[in-house]
Amino acid sequence: MAAEGSTKAVVAALLANSGIAVLKFFAWLLTGASSMLAESIHSVADAGNQGLLLLGGKQAKRAASAEHPFGYGRERYIYAFIVSIVLFSLGGLFALYEAYHKWHEVHAGEPNELLESRWWWVPIAVLLGAIVMEGFSFRTAIIETDKVRGTAGWFEFVRKAKSPELPVILLEDLGALLGLVLALIGVGLSVWTDNAYWDAAGTAAIGVLLVVIAVVLAIETKSLLLGEGASRPAVRRIREALQADEGIERIIHMKTLHLGPDELLVAAKIGVRATDSAARVADAIDAAEERIRAAEPIARVIYLEPDLFRAEQQAGAAATARTDSQSATPTDPPGGPGR
Repeated sequence: MAAEGSTKAVVAALLANSGIAVLKFFAWLLTGASSMLAESIHSVADAGNQGLLLLGGKQAKRAASAEHPFGYGRERYIYAFIVSIVLFSLGGLFALYEAYHKWHEVHAGEPNELLESRWWWVPIAVLLGAIVMEGFSFRTAIIETDKVRGTAGWFEFVRKAKSPELPVILLEDLGALLGLVLALIGVGLSVWTDNAYWDAAGTAAIGVLLVVIAVVLAIETKSLLLGEGASRPAVRRIREALQADEGIERIIHMKTLHLGPDELLVAAKIGVRATDSAARVADAIDAAEERIRAAEPIARVIYLEPDLFRAEQQAGAAATARTDSQSATPTDPPGGPGR
């Protein structure tokens, strides 16, 4: 459901931004308003970004190979990171450059096409129409996000989501709506006051907005690229599934890692009885793997290593935990890592 919702939101944003880009370019050609050019490039960048997200989703579905035994799930993270770079450079930096260029044109006393054109109303009409179209795209992203975010707040969802598409679309659509409002204010004030500096100021504000959004996206996708563990609820479910059989005495330590948004690696060292036979241990491990997959279906790669948990190890681990409690990861038990 999450993958389908992400694709639906991406396609809706792609269609909206493609249509909006054409209208904005048309308005810029008629009036020469710098904020319209900045917004045109912004929409082109957004449409290209949605294409990149769709391509990343397709590439991630490739089967694992000998060279990539854990599959290509992280392709989606890579393409999402490229999106942040495109938004920063083609969107934000271009808008700032255009604002700088327009400001100097006005300062030099060059004629302003927007103020002299009889088509001054076109950018305003286009921006109002674009706000409506972008609003529908944003609404689709919100509806699809509501299906998967559960009780998490919007900020928490963007920070913690393992699937990059919906957070990217949410931030892009929000940035697009705010950018349209800024462009509308800049163009409107330029026409109303007969002062083209407002147009340049609106363009600069759009550039700053896009740079901020791009930086936020880059930070979040970088974290996913580095490798994030499962969420705390998922870790709790996995722990409960592991300990649900008497064949496993304890979890000595456990690590999780997202190989992609929909694929989780689970590696754990488990304590078994010294008197258990090899066949009994193997049966306990097989049963534990089945329980983990039932509790957390995206846990597709599972490695369980049996071991004996000795009393002296427990005492040593407890002493280490008291002196270096901050070194334990969220998935470690209170006693810290075992042997």
